[in-house]
Amino acid sequence: MTYGIPAAEPSAQIPVCPRHPDRPSYVRCQRCGRPACPECQRAAAVGFQCIDCVNETKRTTPAARTVYGGTAVGGRPLVTFGIIAVCALVYVLQWIVPNDGIYQDFAFASVYATTEYGVFEPWRMLTSAFLHSQGFLLHIVLNMYMLWMFGQALEPLLGRLRFLALYVISAIGGSVGFFLLTPALPPSGVVGASGAIFGLFGAMLVVQRHRGGDTKQLWVLIAINGAIGFIVPQIAWQAHLGGAVTGAACAAVIAYAPRGPRQRVWQAAGLVLVFGLLIGATWLKAAAA
Repeated sequence: MTYGIPAAEPSAQIPVCPRHPDRPSYVRCQRCGRPACPECQRAAAVGFQCIDCVNETKRTTPAARTVYGGTAVGGRPLVTFGIIAVCALVYVLQWIVPNDGIYQDFAFASVYATTEYGVFEPWRMLTSAFLHSQGFLLHIVLNMYMLWMFGQALEPLLGRLRFLALYVISAIGGSVGFFLLTPALPPSGVVGASGAIFGLFGAMLVVQRHRGGDTKQLWVLIAINGAIGFIVPQIAWQAHLGGAVTGAACAAVIAYAPRGPRQRVWQAAGLVLVFGLLIGATWLKAAAA
């Protein structure tokens, strides 16, 4: 009688990772029960979950929202730091590029918002907000300090996308205010983030009132900075006023939009309306020129 060697256990009975069939996996997902190799394991409250279950949980779990509907994100205000980085980079380029090339190509003047003088470059209403005076270092230092201070407060409250929209529209609103309140000539350029910064002032004022907070210090800050525009020469108070009004309008749209599943729709429509009013006011002034 011949005795043979016992056959090995069929490989099909060895649990393997579904994502990596060549890897035996004896640890199972606590959620679905499937084997998971070390690369596909994710630590859970109890045991491990596979990467597929973790991704499915992320897709099906609603994102945490701020009181104004933005996605609640912890950590540093990345949009605020990003804007500061762009302004700093452009400021360095202003010194590197010869013959004031950056200033000549991106600064705003009233003549660029109308075709009366044969030049129509409305994008300067935004690009000028990323330029600063080379002859006055405090211009960029103070603006970036204020952006850092108010950005840390507003960006987590509004959410990154809403904060970015508020800043950009306020920057344009500052240029529109300058265009509406100054003649087309002389074609002196205006640069700086001051219009957008005043937009943050106006927005913070609206948000504080909506939340029931004290606004006395804000009024004092706005009054002091607003008065500087009338006292110190070569400061465009018109841009400050335009930015403040625009920022307050944007913040009011975000803060007072009806809550519910259509809150984001109302907010987006309101911001588009504010932007449209800026375009309309610019067109009316240009047509009357």
